[in-house]
Amino acid sequence: MSMWIDSHAHLDAAEFDVDRAGVHLRARASGVMACVIPAVAAANFDAVRLLAHAQDDAYALGIHPLFTPQATPSHLAELDAALHAHRHDPRLVAVGEIGLDGFVPELNTPEALAKQQLFYKAQLKLAQQHQLPVILHVRRSADWLLKGLRDTPVVGGIAHAFNGSLQQAQAFIALGFKLGFGGALTFERALQLRRLAAELPLSAIVLETDAPDIAPHWLYTTAEQRAAGQPQGRNEPAELPRIAQVLADVRGLTLDALAAATSANTRIALPRLQ
Repeated sequence: MSMWIDSHAHLDAAEFDVDRAGVHLRARASGVMACVIPAVAAANFDAVRLLAHAQDDAYALGIHPLFTPQATPSHLAELDAALHAHRHDPRLVAVGEIGLDGFVPELNTPEALAKQQLFYKAQLKLAQQHQLPVILHVRRSADWLLKGLRDTPVVGGIAHAFNGSLQQAQAFIALGFKLGFGGALTFERALQLRRLAAELPLSAIVLETDAPDIAPHWLYTTAEQRAAGQPQGRNEPAELPRIAQVLADVRGLTLDALAAATSANTRIALPRLQ
């Protein structure tokens, strides 16, 4: 069986409260031998750390851009303190999930965007100080993120759920980043994303689910189906090998070769996974 790393899975999310142990067992049974669990707010720093230790996984600590409206400077101080307190924890692999979101309208008023930028820049500085890579939220924000990385260089990381241009991809790669691909790649209409996944150097690609979100096409339900009472399928790490098969087909690789390459890439991006 091919061995995989899910480089991005929110396994502390409430969607998994009913069967978290089963999710873990299914992941291992499918060959996913490690998951990286990113925090999204100061309130779940302890949860992701404890879960990573309980499940033999890894974790990251950070404040997600979607949570910046409620965030305060004291939360940045909490992040700094947590990164210091757990600096010798081999399961703490990155600062994340951090970044910028250019999609949600209420986050892109001048005031809200300025707050996003403030938290992004502050967390890059913390990553720099603590010598940790970062896991970036990239949604209609690639150029903004790249500017921040040039202003405050860090030791690389992962651009999660990447869907930008080839030029933007190359810019992240030049700064020492790997690019995360997941369920979005499984949709036949995702032609640009599939072309990007085919053209990029294999050394630049890592795999992820973003569980419970970014459902692959076989779990996705349309707005009409949801309105009729059919629930959205819940993504989980056990779906990663099937997602990976799409990438393997796009690149003309065997699953074993893709698993070996993407797992090695994830360990390069997040060296504590070694």
